[in-house]
Amino acid sequence: MIVVLLGPPGAGKGTQGERIAQRLGVPKIATGDVLRAAVKEGTPQGLAAKAYMDRGDLVPDSVILAIMKEVFAAPSTRKGAILDGVVRTVPQAEGLAVMLAELGRKVDKYLLFDVPDDELVERLGGRTVCDNCQTPYKGLEPGTRCNKCGGTLVRRKDDEPESIRNRLNVYREQTEPVIEWVKDKKMDLVEIDASGDLDEITERAMKGLEA
Repeated sequence: MIVVLLGPPGAGKGTQGERIAQRLGVPKIATGDVLRAAVKEGTPQGLAAKAYMDRGDLVPDSVILAIMKEVFAAPSTRKGAILDGVVRTVPQAEGLAVMLAELGRKVDKYLLFDVPDDELVERLGGRTVCDNCQTPYKGLEPGTRCNKCGGTLVRRKDDEPESIRNRLNVYREQTEPVIEWVKDKKMDLVEIDASGDLDEITERAMKGLEA
């Protein structure tokens, strides 16, 4: 099963993506992880991405999708994958659909995590992340060690209140149109109430996948 996670920053896509991936026995794939792995492995697409990254430029959709094609051609994704942050714009959604079709595959479900803006600002404002593996933490101060990899927890600049509002505006402008695109294409979109207890949210997501 190939599942695409959608939702605003702070909606819990990363945390829930890990949990869903474990339940389904498939990998969770995030754009940043894919790019770093491709660069580290020195693949042709990874070297192309590195050239953009070294210049401080955004990696083009075409390069990211080419890397994703390599990922989905690998045995590790034969049973599927949870995609977090891979689809942020309509062109990316269209490109992913075409790329998967070339491999005889498709997105089985889109999960949309829904959280009120005020709660998102509160969540992100109190969040720290590991400077190494990017695992998010709530209520832990910068400088604390990451339980997952031993890295150091930091507060990202884009988690400041003004930056959070800007990130939400970017989401509304660039990513929300993906939701309408999915609906127009009659694809399977399930909206998940992502407020409340982590375990309850996971159960809602799993029920959404089973529907």
